[in-house]
Amino acid sequence: MDQSKTGETLLFLTDDQVRKGIEAMFFAYRGFTADPDRILGGMDYGRAHHRALHFIHRSPATTVNNLLAVLGVTKQSLNRVLRSLIADGLVESRVGQADKRERHLHLTKKGAELERSLSDAQRARMRAAYRAAGPGAVQGFRQVLEAMMDDGARRQYQSLKETSI
Repeated sequence: MDQSKTGETLLFLTDDQVRKGIEAMFFAYRGFTADPDRILGGMDYGRAHHRALHFIHRSPATTVNNLLAVLGVTKQSLNRVLRSLIADGLVESRVGQADKRERHLHLTKKGAELERSLSDAQRARMRAAYRAAGPGAVQGFRQVLEAMMDDGARRQYQSLKETSI
């Protein structure tokens, strides 16, 4: 079989091939975020709000500290985002049962509806891309993304994969 078709030659990428991959990631990310950006644009929300809604939905009752770790943002930055989401009735913060110092985050019905509309748009784009690329490419794409993660991010991602909802 021709090596170029088996992927073995991918171990020796030229700088030009790597640059093309980087550029593809930039343009793909722009496309991936375009639909949610349009939805959020009229609400004075941005991508940080979207990420917070996504991960609160993904892990209901997550703590503020857990969300800080997953998002990798500063406490000040997250507090700004959470204050607006709470004030607008999209997220509620509940005092922890075991530890009263903890704040557990939950989407409200309104927050869940917004999260669903943001995610539906991205799922549609991902499904179309996966369908066009085929099953082998889907697995390869996931492997490339996982290989790009640093160790801490990979552990967080693995723990999310293990607790699918």
